[in-house]
Amino acid sequence: MTAPSQLFTPIQLGPLTLPNRIMVSPMCQYSAVDGNPVAWHFAHLGSLAMSGAGLLCVEATGVSPEGRITPGCLGLYNDENQAQLQRLVDAVRAISGIPLALQLSHAGRKASSRAPWEGGSLIAPADGGWLPHGPSAVPQKPDEPPPHAMTGADIQHVIASFAQAARRARDIGFDAIELHMAHGYLLHQFLSPLSNRRTDGYGGSLENRLRLPLEVFEAVRQAAGPGLPVGVRLSATDWAEGGWDIASTVELSRRLEAAGCHFLDISSGGLSYQQKIPVGPGYQVHLATEVKAAVRIPVVTVGLITEPAHAEQIVREGQADVVALARGFLHDPRWPWRAAAQLGGTVMPPRQLLRCLPHGHAPIFGDVRIGQR
Repeated sequence: MTAPSQLFTPIQLGPLTLPNRIMVSPMCQYSAVDGNPVAWHFAHLGSLAMSGAGLLCVEATGVSPEGRITPGCLGLYNDENQAQLQRLVDAVRAISGIPLALQLSHAGRKASSRAPWEGGSLIAPADGGWLPHGPSAVPQKPDEPPPHAMTGADIQHVIASFAQAARRARDIGFDAIELHMAHGYLLHQFLSPLSNRRTDGYGGSLENRLRLPLEVFEAVRQAAGPGLPVGVRLSATDWAEGGWDIASTVELSRRLEAAGCHFLDISSGGLSYQQKIPVGPGYQVHLATEVKAAVRIPVVTVGLITEPAHAEQIVREGQADVVALARGFLHDPRWPWRAAAQLGGTVMPPRQLLRCLPHGHAPIFGDVRIGQR
């Protein structure tokens, strides 16, 4: 007899219980209008809500208009954004009980970009974009103009914007918040010496470079209140010489845990055009494992984990507590169903789908009874 699947056991993220250890990673859709979700978001998230995953995290959502990655990114910075995102959450909740998280983000110098299918390049203000902000006047790419180097007032505005967005997310009824401190966006830019050349209290030493991310976390934690878990996504390394590294990530992870962080989502890269990433199956798992060895809160791993047996191995061996997939879910929106069939786990679909399994299929819905006359 094989041992029960560990991937399909519950886990606590602070006050939130997940039914299993599979997370739908936040995936930008670049399809919003003025920060508001459109029909595509309802279809996209509605499909993923029926996946059987333990947690569904909504895409990076800008805390201010200038904090959006592209003009087509979601935002949560005004009443209309809040009302339209409430409609989306209500629609998802009407078809599924899956826990919902929201990733809050500020793109920093990577803002005002074209969508990937339009090349992803910087949009100049004259072409309908805006002037990105960053910790220093260091461009994302050498052939681009530099961002606006943020003033002290700009920094305080960013902190307040994150806190206000967290209050809106709480009022909408999200089950968790994930703060985006990865992939070369603003808070990651403050962490990395490659992008942060400041000489004030927010730059220079590691202690100073940690300051804004920790201040944002504290503001969001206070705004979210005790009932709403707050986690953080980190890039554990820039994969570039002289950049942010795993040792600094471990230190920040310890500081975040001490500040009340409920989970850490470990990714990598995204800051430097000079990055050299050794891409392969599970190429970031070892980074999550190093973080997990340093903290007691749950650690999420992500990155080219496509096979259920691999995900099971990661959790069973204690390399990470939760496995997240992004593109894997776009390719196979019922990935947890396949994993449950292979690993002997169970998932709970909407009741309208209880009759869908072919004859002889593994009983992934548990002991259900279907009848009609």
